[in-house]
Amino acid sequence: MKIDKKERNKLVIVGLVPIIMLLNSVSKSVPQLVEKLYSTGINKPIRQLLSFISSIVPFSAAEFLVFTLIAILIVMVVILIIKIIKGGFLKQLLNIAAYLSGLYVLFMLFWGFNYNRLSFDKIAGLTIEKSSKQELYELCELLIERANNLRAQVAEDSKGVMHIEGGYKDVFKRAYLGYSEAAKLYPELGGSYGRPKGVLLSVPMSYTGITGIYMPYTGEPNVNNNIRDFMLPCTTTHEMAHQRGFAREDEANYIAYVTCTSHPDADFKYSGVMLALINSMNALADVDYEGFRQLYFTYSEGIKRDLQDNREFWKKYEGKIEKISDTVNDTYLKSNGQADGVKSYGRMVDLLLAEYKSGRME
Repeated sequence: MKIDKKERNKLVIVGLVPIIMLLNSVSKSVPQLVEKLYSTGINKPIRQLLSFISSIVPFSAAEFLVFTLIAILIVMVVILIIKIIKGGFLKQLLNIAAYLSGLYVLFMLFWGFNYNRLSFDKIAGLTIEKSSKQELYELCELLIERANNLRAQVAEDSKGVMHIEGGYKDVFKRAYLGYSEAAKLYPELGGSYGRPKGVLLSVPMSYTGITGIYMPYTGEPNVNNNIRDFMLPCTTTHEMAHQRGFAREDEANYIAYVTCTSHPDADFKYSGVMLALINSMNALADVDYEGFRQLYFTYSEGIKRDLQDNREFWKKYEGKIEKISDTVNDTYLKSNGQADGVKSYGRMVDLLLAEYKSGRME
């Protein structure tokens, strides 16, 4: 069978997949090289360029791209089925293989190798080591004190729940300030990037339990703007961490905390501390439930209202779609080397404990 130029190109694209997979596997053993050559080397200008291009449009280009890519795949599968029935399906099978292979190769080139960069504790000069229940308890105590103080400085709505007057648009506008400050200590967080984008279909997105998503193909941090105000700043800065090449979820959470608490405004500081507090108290509840209960009663009434409001909000969206989404996300995380899957979000506490024990935490 004669192979034309187009088919040859498609075979080349498919052939790149095992090469990229091998390179990905090998690069896991040389994080310092990945950090220097890829994450802070060739990949940073790529991320910044994609971010600049997508910033030209005011809406989330990623949101439209996702539906477009899915629609293309559906059409290709339908054509394949027709070809199977009528005959001559091999060319269409190659088309689908080349399409999916191209998406994978671009994902890895645009962002994927960042999973193999230096871990943030190495970048930040923190030492992660085993911590006692008492140290975790003391960390939670400190975070509660900070959260209580900050909660008194933020605005409330008529229900007594934390409220950001300008909404998500104001959060997106101010979010860079925390990164500007944090970059003075950690230059890897610096750089020129486009603003975060709100998801138009945020309400349907809430049924998946997803609060934000970074799109490597467009360089955009996308935020579910339907979530509660006290979580908006930390969710936004979490997705911005991915934009800056930090792929691991636990590290993006910690960076969200760092950049929020570096921010000049109290609403960002409160959001960052609350993210840290929720993760730390969940960890404490697993190992010392009585200690967790004791500390919970020291929350200010404002914090309790915020948390209750958040629980009631998410209860409206619970269901099968969320479970399916969680399974898909878990599989994705595991496929990218986060062995604990969704549970990797809890590793943020190790970084918080390392910061606490280093004496850096206020």
